[in-house]
Amino acid sequence: MGQTIAQKIFSSHLRDKPTPENMVLDLDAVLCHEITTPIAIMDLVEKGMDRVFDPSKIKAVIDHVTPAKDSKTAAQGKIMRDWATRHAIKDFFDVGANGVCHALFPEKGFIRPGYTVIMGDSHTCTHGAFGAFAAGVGTTDLEVGILKGVCTFRTPVSMKVTITGKLQTGVVAKDVILAIIKKLTVNGATDRVIEFTGPLVDSMNMSSRMTLCNMAVEAGATSGICLPDRTTAEYLWPFIKAEYTTIDDAVKDFSKWHSDTDAEYIEVIEMDISDLSPQVTYGYKPDHVKDIADMEGTPVDQIYIGSCTNGRIEDLRESAAILNGKKLAAGVRGIVTPATPLIYSQALEEGIIKIFMDAGFCVLNPTCGACLGMSSGVLAENEVCASTTNRNFNGRMGKGGMVHLMSPASAAAAAITGSITDPRKHLQ
Repeated sequence: MGQTIAQKIFSSHLRDKPTPENMVLDLDAVLCHEITTPIAIMDLVEKGMDRVFDPSKIKAVIDHVTPAKDSKTAAQGKIMRDWATRHAIKDFFDVGANGVCHALFPEKGFIRPGYTVIMGDSHTCTHGAFGAFAAGVGTTDLEVGILKGVCTFRTPVSMKVTITGKLQTGVVAKDVILAIIKKLTVNGATDRVIEFTGPLVDSMNMSSRMTLCNMAVEAGATSGICLPDRTTAEYLWPFIKAEYTTIDDAVKDFSKWHSDTDAEYIEVIEMDISDLSPQVTYGYKPDHVKDIADMEGTPVDQIYIGSCTNGRIEDLRESAAILNGKKLAAGVRGIVTPATPLIYSQALEEGIIKIFMDAGFCVLNPTCGACLGMSSGVLAENEVCASTTNRNFNGRMGKGGMVHLMSPASAAAAAITGSITDPRKHLQ
């Protein structure tokens, strides 16, 4: 019987199998940020186990509230800095060098096909775009990962989502994943790995694949994953060129992680997205999704463009194409957060930051703050935000606020009209 990519990764990293349902895996990377990691650090210190299994495999960043907004967040940052210094963790990204973790770490080349990756963050599944098994974990698992370089997972159960068809102009990966979540529901992939395949996925760039995998968890999945290919190899080439003679060699090597043709899946879903229109959420769950036409005219107070879902340069370009030469609608405030310093620099060089500023947007440094209602764009009660983020839970961006998830193009269209709008009306 053939294996899925998840089964191949698990088999190649197996340290122990204490029960038929549980597998202890060696880890290639333990990712850390200042919200969940300080708890693990302090617990290890209190237990007299202030150690790290391999400093080179730990990647750390201050990204959720940056710069610190109060004494508590300053203390969290200090715990991270002191810890990184004590253990000579060279890949620690402090204020100024930091970025949104799930954009920054791939950008640095830290994620590779076949890797096992954990982080105390539910959207760690983003990194599955590279053909890695990447999952968010709790504090105890994070502590063990930091200390021992292992993590226990249930034996993987995979489902396949095959996406066919050609996207209409103005329809992007964010719309695709929202449509998938609507179909699966928020519980439809619980305890499963979603393997995204098909001609459309094959044609996607890495940014789009990261958007797909980023929101797999919103359908309940442990991880989302794409098969590594030439697109993956080209993205990673600056970091792997010493390991391979040519990109062709890398592509050939990556193919060992492809699922076998006779691999079994618990469920296979095929979606033809040829007729898909821009999507938007309407309630307090990520599967509360409608065609944007059904929400047309819904007023908004704030626009937020950024996050680990849609804060990459491709996303900023998408928004800027609509915003160029336009102004925010009266009474609407706009916030844009490039996800990393490199993306910020690219946006500056391409004139994208100027387009946002000329439109009236507040341009922020890389941060996760607004996405989870911690800083840099928290909503007041009864305010409505058109957002490119990944969660619309009740109170997610501020107590009593409503968040409508959508693509960067849709958010830009809402910015200039003051209400939810089909972005295709504003594309040249």
